[in-house]
Amino acid sequence: MSLKNKLTFAAALLAALLSIVGIRSAVKKHRIKKEEKAWLALGPIQNHPKRIYDVKFAREFNDMNEVQLRMAQAIGVPPVADREAAEKLKNKLVRLEDTDTYVVDSLTHSIPYLIPEAKALLDLIGKNFQDSLSAKGLNPNKLVITSVLRTEADVERLRRRNLNASENSTHRYGTTFDLSYWRYVKIPELRGRPYEDVPPEYLRATLSQVLKDIHDQGNLCYIKYERKQNCFHITVRK
Repeated sequence: MSLKNKLTFAAALLAALLSIVGIRSAVKKHRIKKEEKAWLALGPIQNHPKRIYDVKFAREFNDMNEVQLRMAQAIGVPPVADREAAEKLKNKLVRLEDTDTYVVDSLTHSIPYLIPEAKALLDLIGKNFQDSLSAKGLNPNKLVITSVLRTEADVERLRRRNLNASENSTHRYGTTFDLSYWRYVKIPELRGRPYEDVPPEYLRATLSQVLKDIHDQGNLCYIKYERKQNCFHITVRK
């Protein structure tokens, strides 16, 4: 076979291969589109709740401030004057960002910093909360962090607004965070299908069970049920 014929044959073979690849690609795209259409036709993703129950907040989560304060002072950072001072402790503090399991609220009297151990505890709670929602047949939602590290300036401003606010709060040491038990952030959809809303009392019950399981281990955290603030006040242990 001459060189010209060889080149012609190779070109024809390449064209045939490209045609086969193109056909396969078109078939794959059609199949994916068909599957997506069938997926979306199923409509909203519903909840299938099971084993939902509240724990007794006041009985289970009653670790007093004095106990939490001793731990915070022992393992936390020294109280910081203001946000600029907190920035200088980056080697001892971790900045919180929104994740797949929780969001940081628009903080008005604190800044989003924790010591690494408290951050690890928060991540554990967030992961266990998502796992528990799935196990209970509930759609995913994110936790809301409502308070974190308070500077001296934050404490002073808070006390001017609320005389009952503690001057020696555990929030001053980077060991403590508050989780709302009524507010959550809904994950809106999965591949185009909207999630059905989860009743807030189901989310609260799930969070309380997660916290009880962690608290009952006896060496991970202290928890106080804050009824007026609608939150769980959590201090890491070490």
